[in-house]
Amino acid sequence: MAQYDVHKNTGKHRDEIPYVVIVQSSLYDSYRRRVVVPLVRKSVLGKVSNSRFNPSFKIEKVQVVLHPLEIVSVPIEQLGEYVDSLGQEGHRIMDSLDELLTQSWR
Repeated sequence: MAQYDVHKNTGKHRDEIPYVVIVQSSLYDSYRRRVVVPLVRKSVLGKVSNSRFNPSFKIEKVQVVLHPLEIVSVPIEQLGEYVDSLGQEGHRIMDSLDELLTQSWR
């Protein structure tokens, strides 16, 4: 498991949120949990007003939107199957988290 790996969501909202992306640094791989951000179906969210805060991606032909306000820590055993990596898009994911955590005062 690596930062920006995308896994299937095994939770009860998996129809609306088919995937989660790991945002946790590999420095904490020894812990039994991973910090993830949901990837929500774009069709569920509708119009995105701030693409920096809610960047969109295509995973397994599904258009999804990063939803950083729903960030959560989950036990490793609850992560579903690995499906993709957003490593090439890591800067967009970090920009989103930066918007959430440090730029909200603007």
